[in-house]
Order: sequence, then C-alpha cells, then structure tokens
Amino acid sequence: MFKRTLSALALACLIHASASGQVLHKGEQTTRADTLRGMLTPLRTCYDINYYHLDVKIDIEDRSVSGSNKFVFTATDTFNKLQFDLFANLRVDRVVYKGKDIPFTREFNAVFVTFPAPIKKGSKDEFTVYYGGKPQVANRPPWDGGFIFRKDEAGNPFVSVACQGLGASVWWPNKDHQSDEVDSMMISISAPRDLQEISNGRLRSRVEKPDGYIQHNWFVSNPINNYDVSFYIGKYSHWTDTYQGEEGPLTIDYWALKQDSTKARAHWDADTKPMLKSFEHWFGPYPWYKDGYKLVQAPHLGMEHQSAVAYGNQFKKGYLGRDLSGSGWGLKFDFIIVHESGHEWFGNNITAKDIADMWIHESFTNYSETLFTQSLYGKAAGDAYVQGIRQGIANDIPIIGQYNVNKEGSGDMYSKGANMIHIIRQLINDDEKFRSILRGLNKTFYHKTVTTAEIENYIAKQSGLNLSKIFDQYLRHKDIPTFEYKISNNKLAYRWQSGVKDFNMPLKVTLKGDGEYTLIQPTTTWKEISIDSTVDKDSFKTDPNFYINLKQTSE
Repeated sequence: MFKRTLSALALACLIHASASGQVLHKGEQTTRADTLRGMLTPLRTCYDINYYHLDVKIDIEDRSVSGSNKFVFTATDTFNKLQFDLFANLRVDRVVYKGKDIPFTREFNAVFVTFPAPIKKGSKDEFTVYYGGKPQVANRPPWDGGFIFRKDEAGNPFVSVACQGLGASVWWPNKDHQSDEVDSMMISISAPRDLQEISNGRLRSRVEKPDGYIQHNWFVSNPINNYDVSFYIGKYSHWTDTYQGEEGPLTIDYWALKQDSTKARAHWDADTKPMLKSFEHWFGPYPWYKDGYKLVQAPHLGMEHQSAVAYGNQFKKGYLGRDLSGSGWGLKFDFIIVHESGHEWFGNNITAKDIADMWIHESFTNYSETLFTQSLYGKAAGDAYVQGIRQGIANDIPIIGQYNVNKEGSGDMYSKGANMIHIIRQLINDDEKFRSILRGLNKTFYHKTVTTAEIENYIAKQSGLNLSKIFDQYLRHKDIPTFEYKISNNKLAYRWQSGVKDFNMPLKVTLKGDGEYTLIQPTTTWKEISIDSTVDKDSFKTDPNFYINLKQTSE
C-alpha cells in the first residue's frame, strides 16, 4: 500500500499520511490493547492456522455483516485456552467446538476461548466463530481502515474494505498477527443478486440464496496474510487475458465498473504485462500462479490484496496524474498498477512477522517502481526516478517501528527505504548479482513470514558486504549520514558524521578531472587522499545515487 499523498499547495511537496493508529510517535505510550494486538503471547503461539472458511453476508443497506469463520489449526503446544481477534464493536454470537457452544471472554479487541479439555501438541482441530454487527467505516480509505460504502456514477452500490495496519479483525474474526499466515482459505461472500462480488483466489461456485443474495465462493490455495483478504462488490464488467510467464501461462482477470470498462481495457493493458515481465525478471516468478492475477477497480486508491489487486487511480498515469519523483519518468506508467502489484512479491510473498518491520514490504516495493522504470526506459531513467522521490522524505522518526504493539515506523519506509536499497545496489556494483539477491530473497523466503534480521543477513551474506552500519543508519536512525569534506593543496580530507557508532559506508566521489567516480572508504575519523589539481571545491562531486547530506568545511 502507498500511504502518501500530495500537498494541495505544491505537487512537489509530499506529506506523510500513515494509517490511523499505526505509528507510535516519540513520547506516545503503548496500551494494554496495543499489546493484545501486537504481542505474540502463548495464547497465540499455541496454535498454527492451517485453514479458514470465512462465510459472510454483506448487508449493504444496513451496512452490516453476519456470518462465521471456521478456524482449522495445528496445536504447537498443549493448551486449553487461546486468543483470536475481533474488533469490540462487532459481536461474537457463539464459538462452537465439536458441535457445542464453548465459553469465551473479551478484552478490547481480543477474544479468549476456553476448551473443555486440553488440546494436545501436534493435534489438528477446529472451531467456528459466529459473529455479526456493523463494521467500522473508513473515513479516508485506504489510509484509515474499514469498510467503504460508495455509489458508482450510475448510483449502484460500490463496496469494499481496506484494513492494512488496522487489522483484518476490523471485519472478520481471525488470528490477527502477520507472523501466522493461513495455508489456504475459502472466502464465501454473500451479496445482492444483481451485483458482482470478487475476492482473492479463484471462483469455485456461485450459490443462489433464498433471500435475494448470491454466495460467491472463492478459494485461495496459497498462504495469505489477513489484511490481504478482501472483497469488491459492484456492477462490474469482466474480461481475461494470459501472460506467458516463467512458470507457464498466468491467468489475468480484469474487473472494472461497467461504465469504466472501455477506458480500463486500454489503460490497464498498457502497463500490466510489462509490469509482470519486469518484476519476474527482477524478483523471480509471480508467486501466485495457482490463484492467478486479478486487477479490480476499487472505491479507494489501491491496496495489494493478494491475487486481487485493488485499483483506484482513475485510469491516469503517475499517482492520480502526478509524478511523485518530479523527474518526468513517474508519468510514464500508472503508479498504482506498478506499486500495488509489486507487493505481490514484497509484502504478500515475503511478509514481515511484525508490522514494525513493514519496510520489508514498502521499501522493496517502492524500489520496484525504479526497476520498472529502468526496464522500460534505461538505467539513467531509473536513477533519476529514485533520486527524485527523495523530495517526499521527512527524516522524522526511524523507519523501523516498535515491536510487539502493532506499530509501524516512519512513512519514510517508502522513499528513504528505496534509496537505501539503491545505495546497496551501488556498493554491490554488479546488477546481475543484485538481481540474483532480489530473486534469491523471493525464493528463499517464498510464502514465508520474516524479520528484519533475516533480510539483512541474507543480503549481507549474498553480497559479501558488511552492511550492518548502513542498515542501522537508514532503518534505525531518523537522520541520514553527513559526508564532511574539505579540499586543499590537492588533498581531499573527509569523514562521516553519523549517529551510528563507527559508521563506515563506502562512497563514490570524483578524484580526477574526468568526472569518473572512485570508491573511497570514509569513517567517522578524518582521512586524506590525493586529488587532481583540476578538481576543486566547486567541481568535486559525490555520486548522486547515494542519499546523503554534504557538508563542506574549511577547518
């Protein structure tokens, strides 16, 4: 998801808009509710989710839901009590185990279920939660989570949900923690008969209901994180295509509102297959061949709903017709198609266990825009794009958030994180090796949940570089490093100023009059190196592909 918007005062001035309740700012206190939502306690780690069957009726007129979710799990320890999650404004009607109601209690958005006898470690079991109520409605989707009830231009209902960060338990009961992805899932959504409904995975059946509704049964055959589970209800047109990808034919399903289908066909076709070709080249095979790729018009800007990507960019190039990079290259493609689809690899295939590590989703996906630009227009265009998006960086708080309380870090995880990856690419200095690392990440952590440490260690090991100081600087400190230098008597004196102890990131600079860059090894201690007489304080440069501050001194 891209949680940034443009200032009304100037298109080049970017502001951050993080999802409500996700970012913990300096001095803010965590609560018991935060811990219940974000902490992996024994009541959550005691069971591993294998399968859900979510069966829900959406009453659009009443803005309510009613239905059930079956939990099928494997006990990872012996227990008689567990926690699942459902927002407190939704009622739990019953919890049924082996045909009987069993007791439960609630605290904030957590529900605690007690079983009549211990469930033994290693055993498989199941229970079903029956629930209902009026889910939270999003005021500003997708930046704040909840249901979206809108009308299309013809006055027909246009309904969906977006809940990244806030949590899927805003509308359905589940184990709402990113560390445990369900292995497969049936999504049964009942909607009014005269409307279409689209969800993740592949449609298995439509069942007529006696109350004027149709139940749409979608099966997801791959692991999926909770916030990706979604639905779209409206008056849709549907058409299909096929992409000949690395693992054979990949089905493409397009769903656009009927009145928008003509312009959607041409617009979506321009970017979808080139995007898939680029990302398979850089990241490896599309991770969800079994479930296919869908692009679905949504009543909000966009979200990375796995195998059913939400689209709301008004069929414009750029971000709602604007170039976030200011370079011109951002108007060459539809930002939402590229960015949200990039999440199929980073975010959906590779998922952070804790949302404090959401940079793993957003930094790599933001960088996918640069790689897509390069794929179509060359490396210089990609460099210009990634350098241009720096105008949206705030350097306000660290990118990594606070663990165990469901809190993200800075919105800088997008552009700043992408620029960190770009720096690492410069230091690797071998694009085939860099590409093998990106593909290797998606293969090694295929359909898995991960930590920052796992990603850092993999990149460092595969690159052969010591990157710990770079990760610390750009992920765990709010400021970027400053390269301090002075030129005198054909000598360049230089050092880093950084909040990271013994910061030692290599840097490319011009030491000769030909303008070529040379890699030097600055530390936080002054060093000195010879420089051509033709290079002075006005002509000396650092490689603009390194996102740093510069400070020239005469001391």
